[in-house]
Formats: sequence, C-alpha cells, structure tokens
Amino acid sequence: MKIQHWFWVLFGIAGLISVRIFEDQLFYDPFLEYFHEANKKAVFPNFNWLYLVASYLFRFMLNLVFSAIIVHFIFNNIKWTVQAMVLMVMVFALTFPIYLYCIHTKFEIGYLFSFYMRRFVIQPLILLLIIPLFYYRKSLLMRV
Repeated sequence: MKIQHWFWVLFGIAGLISVRIFEDQLFYDPFLEYFHEANKKAVFPNFNWLYLVASYLFRFMLNLVFSAIIVHFIFNNIKWTVQAMVLMVMVFALTFPIYLYCIHTKFEIGYLFSFYMRRFVIQPLILLLIIPLFYYRKSLLMRV
C-alpha cells in the first residue's frame, strides 16, 4: 500500500477518534451523561427531539465519511467503498428507529438493550466487521 494511502487511512482513524473525543462539544446528546453513570436508577433527562435526532444524524454522517475514507484507502476499490457505505446505512437504518423507540419508552425495553442500541447508532461498530469481511473477500478473489 502506498504511503499516501496509509496517510488517508490514519486520517480516517483520527477522524473517528476525534468524533469520540469531542462528542461533548460537537453533539447534542443528553444521554451521554445518563449512560456514563451506568446506573439503572439515573434520572431520565429532558431533551429536545429535533436537536437529538439531528445530532445523531450529523454524528452518523461524520462517522460514515471517515469510515468510507478508511475502507476506500485500504482496499482502493470504489465499488467496495460504496458497498461498505450501503451496509453502514442499512445498519443505522435498522438500529436508529429501535433506539428512538427505546428513548420514547424511557428505556423500559431494557437498560442494557438500549445502551447497546445506542452504541450501534453513535459508533461505527459495523466498520469492525466490514474490514475483515473485505479482506476475506480480497483473499478469495486473489485465489481465483
């Protein structure tokens, strides 16, 4: 892999890390503190639905862009980059409404379930599956 590609991969990783480090300053998320307490008895915060949904969508878009940069410069294949983005959008499209329902019911569905749904919404966990999947795919294509 070219040094320039490694630079872009590192840039994408730094971008994902920055989103996580600066989440308090960048995003409106009253549930950050709620889940940091890790206490089932924590007080459910007041929040604004519009700001909350917009903030989660903005965070997802940032994670999607940085993840796409990583995938693109690791595999140097635009089709695979688009496929990775589609997979990430699909996972978000599945988990986001579930998480919003959890919020709507004030996490009555379960604290841990809601916690993990939130993880899929705010963090690019699917990237940890896509990269090995694409490496495996690449090795299969090289054998043929």
